[in-house]
Amino acid sequence: MSLSFLSEMQVSLSEYLTGTTRFQNINKMITFNNSWKEESYECLRSLMRHMRDIEASDIDFGGPGSNNKVWYRVFGTKAPSDKVPNLDQDEVTAILLSILSDDQKVMLFNNKNVDISIGLILEEGEKQSRFRGDIYYESNTLVANFRRINQKLFDIEQLNFPEIIHQRFNLKYEKSGLFLVTGITGSGKSSTLDSIVDMNNKSNNAHIIIIGNPIEYVHESAKSIVRHREIGEDVISFQEGTIQALRQDPDIIVVGEMRDPGTIATVLEATDSGHKVFSTLHTSSAIDSLHRIVAEFPPIEQERVRFRLADTLKIIISQKLVPDKHGKLVMVKEILSVDSSVQAAIRNKNIGEIYQMITEGKRKGMISMEQELFTNYKKGVITKEVAMNYANNKKRMKHLLLYSA
Repeated sequence: MSLSFLSEMQVSLSEYLTGTTRFQNINKMITFNNSWKEESYECLRSLMRHMRDIEASDIDFGGPGSNNKVWYRVFGTKAPSDKVPNLDQDEVTAILLSILSDDQKVMLFNNKNVDISIGLILEEGEKQSRFRGDIYYESNTLVANFRRINQKLFDIEQLNFPEIIHQRFNLKYEKSGLFLVTGITGSGKSSTLDSIVDMNNKSNNAHIIIIGNPIEYVHESAKSIVRHREIGEDVISFQEGTIQALRQDPDIIVVGEMRDPGTIATVLEATDSGHKVFSTLHTSSAIDSLHRIVAEFPPIEQERVRFRLADTLKIIISQKLVPDKHGKLVMVKEILSVDSSVQAAIRNKNIGEIYQMITEGKRKGMISMEQELFTNYKKGVITKEVAMNYANNKKRMKHLLLYSA
């Protein structure tokens, strides 16, 4: 037990109250008893301090699946912690409701889920730390996952992109087109995008509009005006935010995710109109990304989409975080830099040929995931097993490893 008022609160709650009705009753109690709300908030701060101290990327708690434990993901491995107190389900409810606005509570109770971003000052005198949260129902109880947002941006140089790719990211050298960062959840896509935004913000006099769900890192305007628009708070959807951005005189539009045909079509329209757009997809390779975009549309529209994609796509970065020999995570990435050959392959439905173009495109800044993994293996950063496990093309990876022995 973590909250001193738990027993008093539970006395006022009928054991027959469950689900949303129970949550609403707890919400009334902590709303009218400010000291309870403050204690709940302080409990969350304590959990987040520990999260930072152990360098965890994620925290999970609540629901029967957690067994009353608080779980942290540290360097890719998720496990329950014996360093923080167990949490009763009513404690979890009080903690989570203490940080939500009235609108967010309505959304949670209606949709059984709400995405949020929160800023917490973990220690007096520190800057605010930011977290991305997802609160949802499991077996009629409240559950939460929070991801820690790295408040120290990686300098773009630290990400080890080839200079020619680095220049293409820069508004100074390339004014328009679609730039994608892809990968599974937790692969560092947002961190890479934020580094690219930071580079442009410090280098170019421009207007950058970021549409996020939620907004993670908040950029302070430097040479550029940087606007942050959060889904649900400032704009209804990615698609609507992109449409609105076209009327707001942007130079760069960052669309947090292309998750549906409407958003994809609007992003392609934005690039058609001469804007530079960065976005993400949940795909593990450049080839998968191309197939995914085209497949989002009905067959009758796919040829038109391929032609528009060929005209506007500039770069796809597909990245993964893989364990190194010291148990930490290292980023590996596949890079597709679109040239006339790639454009022709997209238009002519020969997307499968692009993999070979990537493997032979080093001079243009391209590299396949297998080449990147192999390079890290040869440098002694990762093991042979990790290289095989994280390869997209197992046959190609096996070939590289076999002939390097």
